[in-house]
Amino acid sequence: MSETAPRTVSPLLVSMAVSLAAFMEVLDTTIANVALSHIAGSLGAGSEESTWVLTSYLVSNGIVLPLSGWLSGLMGRKNFFIACIIGFTFTSFMCGVSTSLPMLIVFRLLQGLAGGGLQPAQQAIIKDSFPPEKLGMAFAITGITTVLAPILGPTLGGYITDNYNWRWIFFMNVPVGLLAAFLVKVLVQDPPSAQKQNVGSIDYIGLGLIALGLGTLQVVLDKGQQEDWFDSSFIMFFAIISAVSLVLAIYWLLQQKRPVVELKLFAIPSFGMPCLMMFFVGFALYGSTTLLPMMVQTNFGYDATLSGLLLSPAGIVVLLMMPIVGRLVNVVPAKYLISIGMLINAFGMWATGFITPQADYSTFVFVRILQTLGLPFLFVPASTLAFSKISPENSSNASAIISLTRNLGGSIGIALVTNKLIHSQQIQQSYLVQHLTMADAGYRYALETYTQAMTNMGVPSSLVSMQAMGKIYQELLHQASILAYRDAYNFVAVLLVILGIGALFMPTNRPHKKESPAASH
Repeated sequence: MSETAPRTVSPLLVSMAVSLAAFMEVLDTTIANVALSHIAGSLGAGSEESTWVLTSYLVSNGIVLPLSGWLSGLMGRKNFFIACIIGFTFTSFMCGVSTSLPMLIVFRLLQGLAGGGLQPAQQAIIKDSFPPEKLGMAFAITGITTVLAPILGPTLGGYITDNYNWRWIFFMNVPVGLLAAFLVKVLVQDPPSAQKQNVGSIDYIGLGLIALGLGTLQVVLDKGQQEDWFDSSFIMFFAIISAVSLVLAIYWLLQQKRPVVELKLFAIPSFGMPCLMMFFVGFALYGSTTLLPMMVQTNFGYDATLSGLLLSPAGIVVLLMMPIVGRLVNVVPAKYLISIGMLINAFGMWATGFITPQADYSTFVFVRILQTLGLPFLFVPASTLAFSKISPENSSNASAIISLTRNLGGSIGIALVTNKLIHSQQIQQSYLVQHLTMADAGYRYALETYTQAMTNMGVPSSLVSMQAMGKIYQELLHQASILAYRDAYNFVAVLLVILGIGALFMPTNRPHKKESPAASH
């Protein structure tokens, strides 16, 4: 039986304490997205400059994620976790009082550094707090944090921005962070394997290569679309630096006895394959969470609050499904649950392609529920299978790698679906323009309808034709945009179907059963 934390405190209480801090940090990855225009206006900055508020956080967060296992060993996991909470809380306050965009970007960078260790440490603490036969329920709890927070982020961010002030997006972290730090200090106890270790000399080369490689990769993913990808010398430079650094980092880390990132864990089949699946959990979660609010704000006139509220019912469904799937893990092999989750999500993405210009709020809520219904079937079994062969000594390292793969999946997912969307809009617009001829009955009818409407409104006859054509062109752009979103969702759906089939070839885990007293003797 794997080593677990002392049982003087209920594992459920420990889980609630550590999840409070991690939920706060994951929420901050999406909550600021809807407030960028308000931040730019308040600080006198341009809209493109303000996107560095997001990029700086993602870059620093991505650097710390893989290093958190090593840092836990250096400081002791509990001490590292509390230090991350305090650092995140302080930098959140400083973000809220920032008086200029450069000041905000600097503290967002520091906020990402402080918060990067919260997700992996939370997952490792919860894993070591539960006995093996209850790991399914343990990861159902971490799943609530990981999956629910990004869904609620835009909703909460939109509401705060529209009704209060963007600064409260950061200020609200202060009381939550202080409470979380107190609860972790009182409730969490490190098992011997998670206490401060003698790590010897610091591997500065491995540390530097990982930081440089992942930091530049995040810049490429976050700024690629804005800079026209590899047509930009800026993106090319960062992409080359990232590729070279990461290749050298992998080679270097595999040669070290005590590396800052334990890549040898990928040699365990039951760990490597679930990590790949967790990559696509992030891909599907963050990619779809980005597309739907964009679509309803761009094409249906929804404001930030209403577009965020579209995501909330799906969050409630995910919350209800997590404990159910947590119990199923002990009955059904993980690979079948993961396959089911992939196919359910694929169906949800495909169904979104049937959205029409007449779609209403309830339709969007329904398709969003379909999009996320399969996520618990992905996250809980993949996490359980990934940790099934991991020793307590490697819990923190494994958690760091899993968190990194999930976040990278999210960043790459957002970049790919956004790029697909832009190209599909151009293709669909070109296709629809071909029908704007007098030989097309639909075009003739639309032109006559708009012409008659303009005439009835008293528009001068010299302007009627031009304004009618303008209305038709606006409608063309509107429909091309909706068709482009359909293509983007279908792209994700096809990928998820392939992965759902591929999941059936993963290693099979045996559901944990509690050991009887007789068996133990």
